[in-house]
Amino acid sequence: MQITGTHIAYLHICHRKLWLFANGISMEHTSDAVAEGKLIGETTYTDRARKFTEVEIDGVKIDFYDAKNKVVHEVKKSASIELAHLAQVKYYLFKLEQKGVDGVTGIIEYPKLKQKQEVPRLTKLDKREIEDWEKQVEKIVANENCPEAVKLRICKSCSYFDFCYSNEPNEG
Repeated sequence: MQITGTHIAYLHICHRKLWLFANGISMEHTSDAVAEGKLIGETTYTDRARKFTEVEIDGVKIDFYDAKNKVVHEVKKSASIELAHLAQVKYYLFKLEQKGVDGVTGIIEYPKLKQKQEVPRLTKLDKREIEDWEKQVEKIVANENCPEAVKLRICKSCSYFDFCYSNEPNEG
């Protein structure tokens, strides 16, 4: 299986979302939140295409990589799922290091909040943890059955919300 940054992010958000996405059930095209995030990414840093490179390593696509300074830039709509954002950028750093690019760092940018989060170089512990994430993704995705829905605070803004909860009675 070819694991991407999206798989790693979804591992940290919701195992059901990960399984559905990995098994070809995509709901992002119906989501206003996803469309807003894409718009923010495309319109906030309009000079990025000139300054930075888009990189693809083993199917992992990094939108903005500053090769001169060895910095991965990731733009996110909000800070509500920071752990997943951090994991995704760490995965990008991991993939670059696997290809011989040492000393890579990252920056997660939240334009709506006017905040940035720096992602330092990976430690040996980070690398072991990321290898574990890959195993967890493979195990979840290989499961014949979709994981049960687990109602979380972020579910209402998820592109899979209707898929997961369309059969539930309305909460009055």
